Amino acid sequence: MNTFFNNLSGQAVDIVCRILFALVVFFVGRLLVQKLIKMFARGAFLSRMDGAVKSFIQSFVHFGLYFLLAVIIVNILGVPMSSISALIASAGVAVGLAMQGGLSNLAGGIMLIIFKPFKLGDYIETCGITGTAKEINLFYTIIVTPDNKRITVPNGNLMNATIIDYSAENLRRAEVVFTCARGESPAEVQEIMLKAMNRIEKILPSPEPPFARMTGSTGDALEFTVRAWCANADYLDVLYDLNQYITEDMQKAGIQSPAVRIAGDAGNQYREVKA
Repeated sequence: MNTFFNNLSGQAVDIVCRILFALVVFFVGRLLVQKLIKMFARGAFLSRMDGAVKSFIQSFVHFGLYFLLAVIIVNILGVPMSSISALIASAGVAVGLAMQGGLSNLAGGIMLIIFKPFKLGDYIETCGITGTAKEINLFYTIIVTPDNKRITVPNGNLMNATIIDYSAENLRRAEVVFTCARGESPAEVQEIMLKAMNRIEKILPSPEPPFARMTGSTGDALEFTVRAWCANADYLDVLYDLNQYITEDMQKAGIQSPAVRIAGDAGNQYREVKA
């Protein structure tokens, strides 16, 4: 009987020691892993890489180091490695069946790194979302919208969707459509538009000079299209300036807006209202 209690006491002491040692290894190991991740992020190896590749590798290293720490702790607790291997294999099969979407996201992340449809910092449109690509992780990509909303998009969805990269080229073409009353002179309106465009310093003369032409008409209005090339970074400024400068100059010149036709109560009588 005494031998039984002595053995039980010895086993209890061993278990407690293992648990305490495992806790120490956990806290020390976590600090060590965090330092290793920071050192790895600042290393020369990553500094030469593209931002998207860097983000992906950091996520992979982060996962791998914590997985290694978990294996060490389980081993300290005395769990046989053969049992751990069998458990991981069984769990892998179960998780693989239950998380087919997750595996497709992982494959999508790898394809994003290989084919590079966009770079980190690019302004993109995809999956009904428009914003700046901030991170590409193992399973998802983070996009920040112009109003500063952080959106997480699964990589699998991203690779199966159309991606528009507004930052890919150095130049962009701004285009705006204006309308005026049908009785106005198209040549006069065109001249006013071109003079207004000449005042916008960020418009470039090439690859095409500023364009302003009548491109259509309706029952009450003439439609004019203006186009101008600019540096990608200046696109929004040029777009807003086109709207403001041309509208102001047309108003100064007395160019009339199209009449708005409002149906009467009977539905077959109209009266014109100047916009």
